[in-house]
Amino acid sequence: MIAAIAIVLSVVMACIALLHAYWGLGGIWPASSAERLARAAVGTPGIRKMPGTAACLAVAALLLAVASWPSFALRLVPEAWPHWLTLLAGLGIAGVFLGRGLAGYTTAWRRRFSEQPFARLDRIVYSPLCLALGAGFIVLLLRGPQ
Repeated sequence: MIAAIAIVLSVVMACIALLHAYWGLGGIWPASSAERLARAAVGTPGIRKMPGTAACLAVAALLLAVASWPSFALRLVPEAWPHWLTLLAGLGIAGVFLGRGLAGYTTAWRRRFSEQPFARLDRIVYSPLCLALGAGFIVLLLRGPQ
């Protein structure tokens, strides 16, 4: 069961990373225009274009690093650092995802990211996904290699 959670976390994170890289290189899927993509993926009021290439690729790189974390946490890949650093990184990763997931349901977040369809997608897809990912990372932290 733990291995399955690790695989799902890694695959989901890698897919999200690839999507961000694709956007960084100018792709607009799943939208029909760059403006529609920005409104669905970023959601700040009045947004008309996606963040720049460097920002999208930086997010993609961070997400790929997060995708590799379960392999280190379960010691499937040897670490070049003390294992406690892997666990500390996992705690940070889980905290970021749980915090992002919870933030999506706050009034302040809703004001800051009010553009549609982002606001609706955030409520029904993005925030729940972040909460699920955060919970998955917590499970791995608590039930890692036995």
